Amino acid sequence: MSLNSVAEALDRSSPTPLYQQLRRSLRQAIEQDVLAPDDALPAERDIAVDFGVSRITVRKAIDGLVDEGLLDRRHGAGTFVAARIQKNMAALSSFSEDIASRGWPSRSEWLGRKEVLVTPSESLAMGLSPGTSVYHFDRIRFAADMPLAIEHAIVPSSCLPSIDVVGTSLYEALDAVNCRPTRALQRLQAIAFDEEKAELLGVKLGDPGLSIERRGFLADGRLVEITRSYYRGDAYDFVVELAG
Repeated sequence: MSLNSVAEALDRSSPTPLYQQLRRSLRQAIEQDVLAPDDALPAERDIAVDFGVSRITVRKAIDGLVDEGLLDRRHGAGTFVAARIQKNMAALSSFSEDIASRGWPSRSEWLGRKEVLVTPSESLAMGLSPGTSVYHFDRIRFAADMPLAIEHAIVPSSCLPSIDVVGTSLYEALDAVNCRPTRALQRLQAIAFDEEKAELLGVKLGDPGLSIERRGFLADGRLVEITRSYYRGDAYDFVVELAG
């Protein structure tokens, strides 16, 4: 694949180093969807020929885009455009719905799901009486075969017919029994992944991520879910529309 027709040409008279110009050109191709999410990048030797530069220049440009999170090196497979999801924070949507909106398949890998008695802190947060049972759903969320988030959800057991009705989408199961949240409060916090979370998501120890706590409410004000999710910082763009 030649990128010369779509990316900015390199200016050898410019004081800007060629690798920085090439990085800018490749970034432009990604932003214009000439290279779409999960597309394989052409071989370094082909890029070097297309742009008339050395492979060392190409490698430095690609290294910079990997550091930015725009490219993803996969051992034994090559370099790919990182799959990034735009999450509209003003819309109350599920992970499955966000991934489906990009035309990608989603799936979950269960870390555990169980029915337990509500803890004192959960009782206070959810307005539940001591001794009430709740469901805990813990899983890794995937887009195709890429792990994107770790999710820990707590739902009153009274809101679902059984713990086994939750498949790919918790919201789909809640919607089926008219218990899908109609509004939510969310809190975002920047984090660095610890060893356990980094291993689950296939990232490096200390890589940046986002911790998001969502509290979802029914129309009558009852709290129906508390979900804590940990998202890969290299895969998500969170967007909020503001009006004056």
